[in-house]
Amino acid sequence: MARPPTLVMEGKKPWRPRSFGSLFHRRDFWTSAAASQEVMLTRDRYPVQRLPFAEVSEEDLAFFERVIPGRVSTDPHELKLANVDWLKMVRGCSKVLLKPRTTEEVSQILRYCSERNLAVNPQGGNTGMVGGSVPVFDEIVLSTALMDRVISFDAVSGILVCQAGCILERLNQYVEERDFIMPLDLGAKGSCHIGGNVATNAGGLRLLRYGSLRGTVLGLEAVLADGLVLDCLTSLRKDNTGYDLKQLLIGSEGTLGVITAVSILCPRKPRAVNVAFLGCAGFADVLNTFSACRGMLGEILSAYEFMDHHCMRLVESHLRLSSPVRDHPRAVGVALGASRPRGLGCGHERDSGTGWHECERSGRPGLSSPGTFARTPAAP
Repeated sequence: MARPPTLVMEGKKPWRPRSFGSLFHRRDFWTSAAASQEVMLTRDRYPVQRLPFAEVSEEDLAFFERVIPGRVSTDPHELKLANVDWLKMVRGCSKVLLKPRTTEEVSQILRYCSERNLAVNPQGGNTGMVGGSVPVFDEIVLSTALMDRVISFDAVSGILVCQAGCILERLNQYVEERDFIMPLDLGAKGSCHIGGNVATNAGGLRLLRYGSLRGTVLGLEAVLADGLVLDCLTSLRKDNTGYDLKQLLIGSEGTLGVITAVSILCPRKPRAVNVAFLGCAGFADVLNTFSACRGMLGEILSAYEFMDHHCMRLVESHLRLSSPVRDHPRAVGVALGASRPRGLGCGHERDSGTGWHECERSGRPGLSSPGTFARTPAAP
């Protein structure tokens, strides 16, 4: 029996930086110098060996063209983009890029590849930073870029059902128009796909408030390596009927199947949002401030992000932004969201004009003014 195709979605190997410092120093080289010189082939950079998969023939290309006419690419320029990761660290040598639009097309492709013993590499937005979204050798790249249709949205429950190739930022814009937001927010939201987010169990900026995708994804549709369609695309928030197979696929990184559709629970859009940027003297202050924020702000605390001086230096050099807390080696960004503006304060505060307010009853500090900058109080 033919061996099933290799399925690789944005994985956690083959490379990780040894330290944050090395990543910051080398990343500038990857995004500038690497663009002007050829990226080394993964097979040459690492001691990996190609498994005994078949090679794509003219007959294979003819079959793919019948299944997805006009969406089979052998263009070297298009394949160059699909073969190289975002950090310009690894490069495959795939000669075929397939762009299906439907689950049935994905099923036909994978069933054929399984019978022919052809290796397949699913690819979403190719925004991964660990090299798992690109081929290692000559695997067929199966792109979900054209699977970008919103299937349904329930304005009462906030449940969104969409194809796996939908770009995260566009989904957020879609649900924002209906007074909701996506429970996930990433720096790569302008190009990453929701299917890849689920396949890698991405965390993102809103995890602190809305939790991980394991809690917000209600259902999935996926195609297994032999072409079998696994339909778990339920829209029920409470479903205790037997095995929860979607949890096996969330974070599986394409090793169990190709995710083709997602059902996800979207929270209501906050009516009032406050953001503060705080400078801290040391990491202990970062932790103390976090504890204070969780204690005083509770359920309206949406995000808490930490940056050291390496990060700030990159922000200043690449985004041309100046730090408002330059004299502090650590910085944190705090985001608050509430259903009403008054929910961001205690209702009886005395504003100090620095972004902090002091509650007249408790005497405890808190955040009040949107868009202001403040320094954290000294650690006790």
